[in-house]
Amino acid sequence: MEELLHYAWKHKIYPLGALYTSDGKPVEIIDAGLQNTHAGPDFFNAKIKIDGTVWVGNVEIHRRSSDWNRHGHHQDPAYESVVLHVASDIDTEVYDLKGRSIPQLCLPYPARLEERYEELRQAEHYPPCYSFIPSLSKLSVHGWMASLLYERMEQKSRQVMERVEFCNKNWEDAFVVTLARNFGFGLNGDVFERWGKSIPLRALDKHRDNLFQIEALFFGQAGLLEEEIADDYYQQLQKEYLYLAHKFSLQRMEAATWRFLRTRPGNFPHVRIAQLAWMFYKENALLSRLLEAPDADAVRKILSARTSEYWETHYMFGEPSARRTKSLSASTQDLLIINTVCPFLFAYGRHRADETMPQRALAFLETLKPENNYIVRQWLQCGLEVENAGDSQALIQLKKMYCDARKCLYCRIGYEYLRQR
Repeated sequence: MEELLHYAWKHKIYPLGALYTSDGKPVEIIDAGLQNTHAGPDFFNAKIKIDGTVWVGNVEIHRRSSDWNRHGHHQDPAYESVVLHVASDIDTEVYDLKGRSIPQLCLPYPARLEERYEELRQAEHYPPCYSFIPSLSKLSVHGWMASLLYERMEQKSRQVMERVEFCNKNWEDAFVVTLARNFGFGLNGDVFERWGKSIPLRALDKHRDNLFQIEALFFGQAGLLEEEIADDYYQQLQKEYLYLAHKFSLQRMEAATWRFLRTRPGNFPHVRIAQLAWMFYKENALLSRLLEAPDADAVRKILSARTSEYWETHYMFGEPSARRTKSLSASTQDLLIINTVCPFLFAYGRHRADETMPQRALAFLETLKPENNYIVRQWLQCGLEVENAGDSQALIQLKKMYCDARKCLYCRIGYEYLRQR
């Protein structure tokens, strides 16, 4: 398995005893080099001593040495700088484009390494390393969690930048689109993002002081004003949306794209759209205010959305319910801080080359309680300590980007497990 050979080389998990080239010359690996994940040799700038001479160059790794020719490396000038070819099975000599013989090292990875790797790959329970986790040192876990959190924030930052590009580099508009996505709370996230991108936000600025017009445009664009319902408020919104749709040449979404199955009434798209309309109406410079907020409590006040009076007695159009103020709960506000505000702080700080903003985003996460979802609960059952939202974000990243993809070779927990003797 070539991937496992790369791993053994990178982490110097070699068989005990002296190493020799295929023609009997002693080999000492001074520096394994820097792994290359793109085209070209597998490891750059390695330092290898062969028969007393130190060579600095690249290393190529294959399961069989004949793969060198099969992959066309003997005709590729990019491989002329290879100073050592590593394979678990030496079945032929190899040469570069100029006919130079490449020294080869037979490196079978230890049997225990393959056995443990297969255990992780074939495990049916999640996570596959659950029994090993309690034995990890707190320092090792803390270091890996910090790296995972930073990796997740970088990933979310890239998503923010994609929305900024979509919104013609308008950060306020991109923030509204991101906020809309996270109002979907997973189930309707993709639909809410599509909806947010369909709203002509700059045109709507002219109507920002009129909550009724904002609701008409928001619900109309969501495709939720297309039925015939005997409800005065609904019919008024329908009429207003027709006027606004004609004015701004709008194309609405299909109502069928919204998901209601296994959704609590408080999470119905109607309620969430009404809350977004209120927030858009109340806060004229939403992103600017959030970027300036000194702490999470200040952010919560800005995100304290409610709804117009109609929605205090409705969860859907034309279906009255008991009166209830539908404001955002503290836990909902915290989720919006975690998934919207912090990534934007991080991304905007990077954009402005202002490292205080990414640091403030990470500080916000440290002050918030950890998320309570099935991913976090699974890690808690393994014995990991989850103290704040930064920890829960790190563990979500671990599951989605490593465990689900079975990338145990790239995980620090997997490394600690595989390196055991």
